[in-house]
Amino acid sequence: MRKHTTTIRRVGILFAGGPAPGANAVISTAAVAFCNAGIEVLGIKHGYSKLVEFGPDRPLREGDDFIRITHDVLHHTRTSQGIMIGTARTNPGKMVSHPDHLNDPDKSAPLRRVDQALRSLGVDALISIGGDDTLKTANKMMMLQDHLPEGTSKIPVIHLPKTIDNDYSGIDFTFGYFTAVETLASEIRNLNHDASAGQAYFLCEAMGRSAGWLAYGAAIAGEACLVLSVEDVQGPLRAIEKMTDSSTGKTRERPVMVLENVVDRMVKTMQMRQKQGRNYGVIVIAEGLAEYLPSKNLEGIPRDDHGHISIANVQIGRMLAELVAAEYKKRTGSSRKVTPLQLGYESRCAPPHAFDIMLGSQIGAGAYRALIEERLAGVMVSVGGQLDLSYVPFEQLVDPETLVTKVRFIEPKSDFHRLARFLETCGED
Repeated sequence: MRKHTTTIRRVGILFAGGPAPGANAVISTAAVAFCNAGIEVLGIKHGYSKLVEFGPDRPLREGDDFIRITHDVLHHTRTSQGIMIGTARTNPGKMVSHPDHLNDPDKSAPLRRVDQALRSLGVDALISIGGDDTLKTANKMMMLQDHLPEGTSKIPVIHLPKTIDNDYSGIDFTFGYFTAVETLASEIRNLNHDASAGQAYFLCEAMGRSAGWLAYGAAIAGEACLVLSVEDVQGPLRAIEKMTDSSTGKTRERPVMVLENVVDRMVKTMQMRQKQGRNYGVIVIAEGLAEYLPSKNLEGIPRDDHGHISIANVQIGRMLAELVAAEYKKRTGSSRKVTPLQLGYESRCAPPHAFDIMLGSQIGAGAYRALIEERLAGVMVSVGGQLDLSYVPFEQLVDPETLVTKVRFIEPKSDFHRLARFLETCGED
């Protein structure tokens, strides 16, 4: 585990990626800890978006690009909604996909501008808060320190994990997850009453690009009748698609879901409920299923800086709702309305629940303890058990060659996975 020898006088804190309830608990607790130790705290506004623009003609401006976080700023902020320093999805490391790229002046230029911007503010250490893409950036910023001219002081980086998707390796639960689950579950419970009144179905597409934690949690707590996520693309729901790269001519394989079998699973659930006298319900899917659609369904869909498809453009919930309604009518001869809905954005800045405030506060305290008390660098703060802190080196979370992080999926047949199967109405044996 890497140690730093830098004397810390001023730290920079930034938040990147999508919002999460409890963000201000993390930021405020970290800031208070540093302020109490006589260490100045700068809140970098809107992630990396301002830092990558730094240059001789674009110095960083107080108020617009960063703020000084003092005790006077921190009145009643720990339990507040939103993100006091804002966020953005700017990715300064998007062109660096191998350690050697850090020696390439063009590919590493955005990361170097970020480093120079921090140094222009006199920042001695960086506290990074964000998801897996932000973790990758934090790792690249840490690696960049070894590629700077000899004699250059190093800026240690501590990363704090954030995502309502809860798909982070190295930690059991991320702050904001349970608040997001409760927010979506509350909506699903309302929809159940609406569906019952109208003898209809809602097909809800929940956030969760890579894993199904949010969809599963919301479905369990909201009493949905069926939940499916990327972890369920197995057995009869899974196929292998062969694709030929137009530039290289090489053939590669990718797993895809078998749409007709997914629709069959949903319609069987509806038919089983009908036998039980319940002609209504809420079906929940994770938005990440869109990544498993056959290529013909993804033609023309744009991708972002991280290579992710634009899920909003796919509208997988609408697609499946139409297919399910049509198949149900084909099998039963009667119509059943299936309304698609997207859930998720309304949960990202919901008032944080007590557990997320406690978890976020401990993670924020962990930033101080890792950097000042343990003198660590290049680690992610983790919490488990009775909110016990631990520190996971970046090397255990990021592939050393590809610089890609590992997604933490729901383990099929795990007790959590089995709980959802146990509680749902299932049309299969």
